[in-house]
Amino acid sequence: MEQKTDIHYNSEFYDIKSFKEGQSSLKPVELELLGDITGKSVLHLQCHFGMDTISLSRLGAKVTGIDLSNNAIDKAKALASELNMDTEFIQSDVYALKENLEQKYDIVFTSYGVIGWLPDMDKWAHIISYFLKPGGKFIMVEFHPVVWMFSYDFKSIEFNYFGGEPIIEELEGTYTDTEEKSNIKEKSVSWNHSLSEVFNALQVNYLTLNSFKEYDYSAYNCFEQMIEIDKDKYQIKGTDGKIPMMYSVVYEKLQD
Repeated sequence: MEQKTDIHYNSEFYDIKSFKEGQSSLKPVELELLGDITGKSVLHLQCHFGMDTISLSRLGAKVTGIDLSNNAIDKAKALASELNMDTEFIQSDVYALKENLEQKYDIVFTSYGVIGWLPDMDKWAHIISYFLKPGGKFIMVEFHPVVWMFSYDFKSIEFNYFGGEPIIEELEGTYTDTEEKSNIKEKSVSWNHSLSEVFNALQVNYLTLNSFKEYDYSAYNCFEQMIEIDKDKYQIKGTDGKIPMMYSVVYEKLQD
């Protein structure tokens, strides 16, 4: 994980140079869902090295980013310092966040390739609910569980939509690679969480669904066989928009 962080940070995919020059890393989907966040407190779960977190700060919010990786958090802190941003970063497992943070927030935010690293959606949803103020909102944009059913090259159905058992793979390289693979080989353990599993976990933890949308494109060119159909919109070659690539939800905590 730590080696991947170094590769990601220096990759064309993340384009740190443009980000330092003022470009936001947030995509139109989440910007629309977030709306005006000036003066709002935001907790960003699984923030990696903080580009989206700092982008939220640039929109006028008071933001805390958390991530499991020490290397990612160190890079996030250094990046915020270099850019003179007061964004806060904390190294923590999502499930252990109560031990490392006391504040409650107007918004909890998470996005793109995050929940697949977590085995238990009920524990995850409990953390979200716990850190939201009454009236606060949980906003997530995530890759659709249908995407994770496919083999790496999208030529066959390989994994179960309904998840349950961990997906264990021996992987080479990382999603930021170009034509030349990075020299990383590791065992990956992840979980596919169906929409019903995610929705039910959030509901039983006192959150009310305000918005649910599905998208026939990915905002990132991060899978095999992708073609660009419009700016920041990618589909798997040959699917012609027939499968969902992402979904978004907005939940509200009506009471403590």
